[in-house]
Amino acid sequence: MTMLAPVSRSEAAPQRLHDYLEAIHLLGRMNKLLHDLIKDEFERLGKTDLTPVQALILYHLGEAEVSAGELRSRGMYQGSNVSYNLKKLVAMGYVHHERDPGDRRAVRVRLTASGEEVRDQVLAMFMRHADGLGASGVMDDPPLDLVNQQTRRLERFWMEQIRYIY
Repeated sequence: MTMLAPVSRSEAAPQRLHDYLEAIHLLGRMNKLLHDLIKDEFERLGKTDLTPVQALILYHLGEAEVSAGELRSRGMYQGSNVSYNLKKLVAMGYVHHERDPGDRRAVRVRLTASGEEVRDQVLAMFMRHADGLGASGVMDDPPLDLVNQQTRRLERFWMEQIRYIY
């Protein structure tokens, strides 16, 4: 049995930095790939009027009726141009909007039948992907729930860093 020599903090730091930078790189690439997958899916379906970001907004909106601000606060949309995308989705007939009766300045949004169709198409694509990943064993080694747990920890760390700045 071979004993490994203890690694000092300064020796471990380059590997930790490498792993962290690789994780950042992979997360960015995965986000871009997700958008590419959605774009390809909708091109196959002949639905080229939507951007992947707009399709994801419709997917995350789901059955909810929320304000534009709630889209961001509930994590349904992370971008800075939510108003622009909502305006486009309303104009294309995917989202219905109306003034909030309690606060006339706020607008409540919900999916139209067309928006529900897009949501269902995105869900069907995700279900196909989950089935394919499950059949290939990718979701088991390591278990995807543990990968998600680690990703949530990274997300919390980043959020704490943002709060610390302000």
